[in-house]
Amino acid sequence: MVVSLTLSPKKQGLHNITGQIEAQVQKSGVDEGLCTLFVKHTSASLIIQENADPSAKRDLENWLNRLVKENDPLYTHTLEGSDDMPAHIKNVLTSTSLAIPIQRGKLALGIWQGIYLWEHRHQGGGRELAIHISH
Repeated sequence: MVVSLTLSPKKQGLHNITGQIEAQVQKSGVDEGLCTLFVKHTSASLIIQENADPSAKRDLENWLNRLVKENDPLYTHTLEGSDDMPAHIKNVLTSTSLAIPIQRGKLALGIWQGIYLWEHRHQGGGRELAIHISH
């Protein structure tokens, strides 16, 4: 079963989408299986990260922004703004897909893990996820 989930536009940063994915798993009725997520964009990504202490999220965002700076004179892909090429680089450094086991009808995430959409543009558009849930 593959479903599409459209996320509303978000500002740059990590956005917890665990609840939205869990809802799709529950709706599927799959008790044991695999949930595969794929973001259909080149300037956003998906990660699993700590969901308890917000400072971990902020530190990741700050670190990646320092690693991949805007307005680098080497960039030639600049027509869509100073955050566009850095967003593509950040996408390559992170991930566009995740696979999470399903056990007893729930995502088999660790107690401190959450699923995050990482928006790399200052103001991204709506983001579409393909969610494949299998037995």
